[in-house]
Amino acid sequence: MVSRTDSDVLYLDDLQVGQRFVSGTHAIDADQIKAFAREFDPQPFHLDEAAAKDTFFGGLAASGWHVAAITMKLLVTGGAPLAGGIVGAGGEFAWPNATRPGDVLQVTSEVMEITPSRSRPNRGMATLKSETRNQKGEVVQVLTAKLVVPRRAASATP
Repeated sequence: MVSRTDSDVLYLDDLQVGQRFVSGTHAIDADQIKAFAREFDPQPFHLDEAAAKDTFFGGLAASGWHVAAITMKLLVTGGAPLAGGIVGAGGEFAWPNATRPGDVLQVTSEVMEITPSRSRPNRGMATLKSETRNQKGEVVQVLTAKLVVPRRAASATP
């Protein structure tokens, strides 16, 4: 569990459009890919190298949902130090390239939009575009998420 102090996190009032965050890394291997697939996405191209060769992917590939879970972990553990955590209110995913065994993933995020709430002055919405890349710099996932972010107490008063 990540525990942060108030000085370690960013509130809506601290964010700026164009602000960027870079996460740590996560190395993924065939065992992780297969374990996730057995539990949550049991398709041949996620479970078996031999079976995966004759599929669209041409080899073992991680589930997009596995990549999304890794992205979430990387965001939470330092990729986006938002007060209140990473609380989603909607989003869009794209997986332009497959994630393969041996890939090392890292997330780069950019603040795209900031909207203080009119009806709830203690929070607002930030749109964050996060690109998950492998060690070659190839984008394996793009997540554009609307996140609920608290405001600092002084900013929340009308």
